[in-house]
Amino acid sequence: MIKVKRNHWLAAATPRSFTGLMGLYESNYRRFERLAPELDLPFEHATSLGEDATLHLRVIERCRYTTTVHLTYWFGDGDTARADPDLTLRLYRDAQLAEAIYCDARSRYASLAGVPDIDDAVLDSQWPRNLLLNKWLAYCLAQGHSFGGANRPRMAP
Repeated sequence: MIKVKRNHWLAAATPRSFTGLMGLYESNYRRFERLAPELDLPFEHATSLGEDATLHLRVIERCRYTTTVHLTYWFGDGDTARADPDLTLRLYRDAQLAEAIYCDARSRYASLAGVPDIDDAVLDSQWPRNLLLNKWLAYCLAQGHSFGGANRPRMAP
């Protein structure tokens, strides 16, 4: 049993179960929604200056019901720059779910990278990657990050 104060539905979900994973996706979506309140993401790239580092958000793909984004901190400059954690998220706007679909193998979270089709082995690998996303989104919010109302390039109407 997971002890969670705010997400009572997650407390009842069994870790590494399909139900638990869907609850985690929903929690990821709610946290991302607080980070970027304009879920249509009216920009291609945005940055947020928090207390710790600059958070970078880049839109990779826009589809009818989904948006795929890259979310990371960049450490270092030039050729030594390194994204960490380096996550790609898919936002399912119609279902209000957010899934961490990729974690770069160069990241210190390399063991969470690359997941094929959904089966028991995939649930075992998706759970830690999406739990990482959930905790990192909470951390970003606690650091004061936000893409809502920030000065950033806007898409042409």
